Amino acid sequence: MQLLQTETIQSALTEGVLTLILNDEKQSANTMRAQFVQDYGQMVSWILTQEFAGVILTSAKSSFFAGGDLKELISAQAKDAPQILASTLTLQTHMCALETWGKPVVAVMGGTALGGGLELALACHRRIGVANPKARFGLPEVTLGLLPGGGGTVRTVRMLGVVQALMQVLLKGPQMRMDKAKTVGLIDEVHPDTESALSAARAWIAANPKSEQAWRAKRYRIPGGGKQLAQFLPAIPATLKSQLKGAHYEAPHHIVSVAVNSAKAPIERAWEIEARAFTDLVCNSPQSKNMTQAFFFDLQAVNKGASRPKGFERSRVSKVAVLGAGMMGAGIAYACAKVGIHVVLKDLDLAAAEKGKGYSEKLVAKAMGRKHMTEEAAAALLDRIQPSESYTDLADCELVIEAVFESSALKAQVFQAAQAVLPETALLASNTSTLPITGLAESVERPEDFVGLHFFSPVDKMPLVEIVRGAKSSDAAVARALDFVQQIRKTPIVVGDGRGFFTSRVISLFLNEAVGMLGEGLSPIMIERAGAKAGYPSPPLQLVDELSLTLPLKIMAEYEAAGHAPHPAKAILEALVAKGRTGRAGGAGFYDYVDGKRQGLWSGLWEVFGLSTEQDLEEGDGALLQDMVDRMLFGQAIGAMQCFEEGVLLTPEDANIGSILGIGFPAWTGGVAQFVDQVDGGIAGFAARCAALETKYGERFALPELGREVLASGGTLRGSLEAAGD
Repeated sequence: MQLLQTETIQSALTEGVLTLILNDEKQSANTMRAQFVQDYGQMVSWILTQEFAGVILTSAKSSFFAGGDLKELISAQAKDAPQILASTLTLQTHMCALETWGKPVVAVMGGTALGGGLELALACHRRIGVANPKARFGLPEVTLGLLPGGGGTVRTVRMLGVVQALMQVLLKGPQMRMDKAKTVGLIDEVHPDTESALSAARAWIAANPKSEQAWRAKRYRIPGGGKQLAQFLPAIPATLKSQLKGAHYEAPHHIVSVAVNSAKAPIERAWEIEARAFTDLVCNSPQSKNMTQAFFFDLQAVNKGASRPKGFERSRVSKVAVLGAGMMGAGIAYACAKVGIHVVLKDLDLAAAEKGKGYSEKLVAKAMGRKHMTEEAAAALLDRIQPSESYTDLADCELVIEAVFESSALKAQVFQAAQAVLPETALLASNTSTLPITGLAESVERPEDFVGLHFFSPVDKMPLVEIVRGAKSSDAAVARALDFVQQIRKTPIVVGDGRGFFTSRVISLFLNEAVGMLGEGLSPIMIERAGAKAGYPSPPLQLVDELSLTLPLKIMAEYEAAGHAPHPAKAILEALVAKGRTGRAGGAGFYDYVDGKRQGLWSGLWEVFGLSTEQDLEEGDGALLQDMVDRMLFGQAIGAMQCFEEGVLLTPEDANIGSILGIGFPAWTGGVAQFVDQVDGGIAGFAARCAALETKYGERFALPELGREVLASGGTLRGSLEAAGD
């Protein structure tokens, strides 16, 4: 028999079982591009004319299937809706045709299957995994502002039930390890290697010569239906509001609608419900384009080292010194040891250094308790952290990261002591969040080897590291710093020097604007509500408490010393600090705390700042609340523009990813640079809203020169920045 071969799918026949090998030769990963959809349809039509015992779907690549072709999806417009809908329904028809063939179809997945890739597998009667700790499985479309359009919503609802499908798979879009995916029910069995998995697939096909999806049987009842579903449905609005914290994200609402309505519909109608909702988001939702641009294209560019200076060989670090064993230093030590780097964790005395190592001990114990780490791996990790009180232990370190208090004098002192014993080739870095790197570099003998490595707290959870280039930092040093950040599996952005750099500077604009509103007589409840409605992961006053009220005061003092006017928020912060309310760590701030647990906004706020309680009863859907939302968002976007003007920000990709991952700029915007372009009316709409805010609230909302240039050009901020970088 002559087997069918296509551009993206090859085939092989073993003992009557046809194996379809997904292998798009034009791409590094298999994706649901138009050519694959065509090839898959051709292959399915051919299979239906043959007498095979069954079919196995597998992949020739390290991953199984990566999902949809996002380059095609992000370019879709409203006029493309009929074509997108037709293509989506066509794909679903092909998948259903093989699914209802009457012969067993098994997916063997040796690597990651996300989005459309997992949907292909879900259309099979059996899903077998090959043990791979790097493999991830899930339907993460919601994180891109989309929903599964290849039957993923319909099938998971019928397999797992509406409630379980929504809560475990669809609404948060988790990318699960193989064991978790098996527990949830997305994978049926796991084998140690490809050969045993393929053998298991052939054995299952032999044992199940006639197969159909359990949920296609006439008497099948969707799990959790009836009473459980009836109880769940009224809670959906509250569940969504809690998950989204008041922000309006379009995709989760579409997902809930499709899950519920498709569950009640005949299967043929269910496919159409899903396809139409998917098409609507692809063609008509700015959010989906913003989130796809940020979380796929921009993140991919950043992670591939787009800002890395060219012409330098890749480097790796085997031993690092961390100076300062406080919370940040301890977290950095753990991040290094976790990937196999040996760490000297130094503090003033051995007891303090050992206490810093204790942070890693707690994290390791938690990981073992969750069975995410073996006892042997835990012991090896901890052995790589050497507490120390002596600079002599730094003699063979290739990189030193200073993580002491935000004092220029103290930082200079530790660097002067360290460089006396460090090799001349060692890279020097400071974890400062605000102090200019150029100034700190004056304390070292090799300023060309000095950079900023700004980590975010808690280091073990926060994925971003801001690499700061000082005036004398060499390209080689920046390249080495970026290589190190990627080595510890963090996401690097590269920024220029300046007080607060990019992230600390721009987040301060958000927090100061919110705090300053109290001085205007606005209710703290309304302020927190505005932050939530905007889509920030934490309300602003709550976040100030987490960071401490004294930190922004220190930053403000430094700005005033540099000639800037005092910010209206300063008086508010000073009033609270004077009352001993310094933030969560101090036991009291804008909120009350009991044993470190947040209780609620401090009732004294209303009295101290002369606030009206009548405001608290407002729903906050009017112009005032929208002004509060826009003051936060537009203020940060204006600040980002100023960072571009001053050379602190260098690329829109670094701006977008840095703002989302580092400082919690709302994900629906696509990032602080993308936000400017996505405003209704583009740059013209952005400029008009800036003018309105400037009139009402002051010159800090004036459109920067860069914005005026983009407005005059009639283009986009991204386009202007990319053109300037060419």
